Amino acid sequence: MSFFRDLRIAFHSLLRTRGFAVIVILTLALGIGANAAIFTLVRGVLLKPLVNRDEDRLVYIRQSALGIGDENTAFSVPEIHDLRASVKTLSSFGEFSTIGFTMIGLGEPCEVKAGVVDGSYFDVMGLHPVLGRLIEPQDDGPNAAGVVVLTYRFWATTLKKDPSVLGKTLRLGSVGERSATIIGVLEPSVPYPEDTEIIANVVTSPHHLSATMVTGRVHRMTELFGRLAPGATLDDARTELRSVYSTIKKDHPEAYSSEADFRIDAKLFHEQITSGARTILLVLLAASALVFIIACSNVANLILARTVRREGELAIRAALGAGTGALRRMLLAESLLLCSAGAALGVLSAQPLVAVLARYASRFSVRALDLTVDSSLLWVGAALAVVAAVILAFVPRLPSADAANGLNISSGSVRITGSTSRRQRIFAVTQIAASFVLLAGASTLITTLIALQTARTGLDIRHVLVINVPVMSNGKTPQQIVDFYKESMRRIDALPGVSKTAFGMLVPWRDGGFGPGFQFSADGHVHEQGKEDPRAQMRAVSPGFFASLGVPLIAGRDFNDLDGRDTDKDKDKDKDKDKDKDKDKDKDKDKEPVVIVSESLARRMFPGGDAVNRHVYWTDPVLQFAPGLSVAPHRIIGVTADIDDAHVVPEPTLTVYNSIEEGPMFSGRLFIHTDTNHPYSLVTPVTRAIREMSADQPIEHAATLEDVRGEALAPERLNSLVFGVFAVVALAIAVVGVAGVLAFSVSARTREFGIRLALGSQPEQLLRSVITEGAAMAVGGVVAGAAFGFVLARLAGSYFLDMKMPGALPVVASAFVLLAVAVIASMLPAARAARVDVIQALRSE
Repeated sequence: MSFFRDLRIAFHSLLRTRGFAVIVILTLALGIGANAAIFTLVRGVLLKPLVNRDEDRLVYIRQSALGIGDENTAFSVPEIHDLRASVKTLSSFGEFSTIGFTMIGLGEPCEVKAGVVDGSYFDVMGLHPVLGRLIEPQDDGPNAAGVVVLTYRFWATTLKKDPSVLGKTLRLGSVGERSATIIGVLEPSVPYPEDTEIIANVVTSPHHLSATMVTGRVHRMTELFGRLAPGATLDDARTELRSVYSTIKKDHPEAYSSEADFRIDAKLFHEQITSGARTILLVLLAASALVFIIACSNVANLILARTVRREGELAIRAALGAGTGALRRMLLAESLLLCSAGAALGVLSAQPLVAVLARYASRFSVRALDLTVDSSLLWVGAALAVVAAVILAFVPRLPSADAANGLNISSGSVRITGSTSRRQRIFAVTQIAASFVLLAGASTLITTLIALQTARTGLDIRHVLVINVPVMSNGKTPQQIVDFYKESMRRIDALPGVSKTAFGMLVPWRDGGFGPGFQFSADGHVHEQGKEDPRAQMRAVSPGFFASLGVPLIAGRDFNDLDGRDTDKDKDKDKDKDKDKDKDKDKDKDKEPVVIVSESLARRMFPGGDAVNRHVYWTDPVLQFAPGLSVAPHRIIGVTADIDDAHVVPEPTLTVYNSIEEGPMFSGRLFIHTDTNHPYSLVTPVTRAIREMSADQPIEHAATLEDVRGEALAPERLNSLVFGVFAVVALAIAVVGVAGVLAFSVSARTREFGIRLALGSQPEQLLRSVITEGAAMAVGGVVAGAAFGFVLARLAGSYFLDMKMPGALPVVASAFVLLAVAVIASMLPAARAARVDVIQALRSE
């Protein structure tokens, strides 16, 4: 019961010092709230169990080709068949292919990201429906009916949880078109490997049923999952997978070049889905821990100052028989009240902070989208409150009744012992050191962001509007599809404010490409046995594409309307069987396949020479599965500046551009160059113009290239913002701490300053001495922070390979900011010291 009495006494004591209590509670709320929110995020993304059944038995299997920079090459159907037949440590396998469908039948026509799975996928993943049923083995095979399962997020957000969607028929288009019936809705789960809207069976994708897909060993586009067999461990599965894989590579050496360095590995599914967010979340947790340290150091200084002012009270209690334990218990009661109030306020502020941080973390893990606040927020806040209370209760030095150097009970002045002064300075230096680490980290991120934002792209990003207009076959011939896009461009060009419209396959920085590209060769290039040919990206574009994007042609010419056309078909009705050989030669020349290449490709394949009128051709074996794609030599008619559509900071890029007439038409994007200052005003008339031609045509994701690039930079911008906020908060607390230490020091040394002034010291000297004292603490903090940050970065670098040391500029800038702010914070107490009244200072004693 004595401790409850101590709590009651502590409560009344704090009521008499409301200002002190409010400052301490707010400071602790900041530190505890930030840590509770970050831990909730880390727990929800990294630690919380998945809904998948027996997740500790669920394995993700990955094939990689690191030699060509491909960390995930996926698997082909023959490879999966070999693994199924030989691997015994995995009892079952599930297959998942990512594909884009055009979808008609659920509101507006749209393009959706979909998964195509086999009948065992959902059973292997251990997932259940919330409505209807999931895809089962009976849905496999070419004769099965097309079926679709909706993901929970798509059903909840787009369809507002409408149960009547079951049984509806959809038209799905990719390479061909199929109909499918909605049979179920998947339970809320982590969407991996892609955040898809729908999941369909194999029969909905004609390409998956093609002979080339079924028999092509190098036609890799399927992700693979497995379940550990009873008694098998992950290490057992890894060992067996690598052994079987080694045999597969020996049996089919043509599919696994030594240069590509093909490998296979397996991870627990939980580990795989959290790997992308682990680094950033742990760094964020470390940053919040530094804020907590800074907050506790600041509060410790405040408590030290208050304890010094209470020396008389504590001395009287000691003289009346209160032991060290009783005094420490009294301080613990005060600390618990302060920390509990701070924790309560921190937890309340953490709830909206969790929602903000979840949107931030969703850039790195889709699991953060489903994050909810639970009881973990409360117990984390409570635990931090107890830790802080215990630390703060043992900060002050307590008097004893029989101490030879006991406190002066009769004196009403404030006296600081050497021990108290050292502790205050240590806490101030600790705050500055932690602030320096945060500030240097935030400065590094901001410097990186500025470099990314100011990098020259080589594109006219402000005046180009891009719109997704995906390819819809609907029984059309390839030429009819091309004619649809050409007519669309003609109609859009006629709109006011449009200077040029062009067709392309991918939107830079938004659409995924074709991985490391495809192997190709050129005139004069000799293939080396056992090595791969160079790789290039493949793009199909219309005439005027480069002009629309503001990209110059360095040599040669652009495509025209005749390039890539099969002139035999166009002129079949008009030609005469008796045309002479010269006319035949002209005709053959007219239909010669032509390409435009990037500057980097021209330099690599034709160093020191002119690439125009030379030839390139595709040698990649996977391209035999691309319908209608010619691997014959193509004459180069032009060289264009590089367009790196994958990296926000352009890198040298090898690209081969085919004419839209030749294709391949894997996807459709329209690039509209406008001279208006409001490009988005064109969206409505463009949509109307296309829908007049095809009412079912999806038209989506209109954005300027500037906004597309801004969206690609969003993770870096969010990183800078979040860590910048942490750094600013930490800096503010540290500045208050330095100013508080100096202000209290000046208050306690009033008599000393009065004597020094009486003996002839100038006020300017006192001003300089106090400012120097503040600067010395700042220098000590920066040095300690630099040492701690260096050790922390080296330690983190041993665990996170992508962790980099900050550059010299952010470190120097952070040190300068901290020193400057510390000097400014020292000026107010320094000015107070310089204005000490000598008579009043001496009378105070």
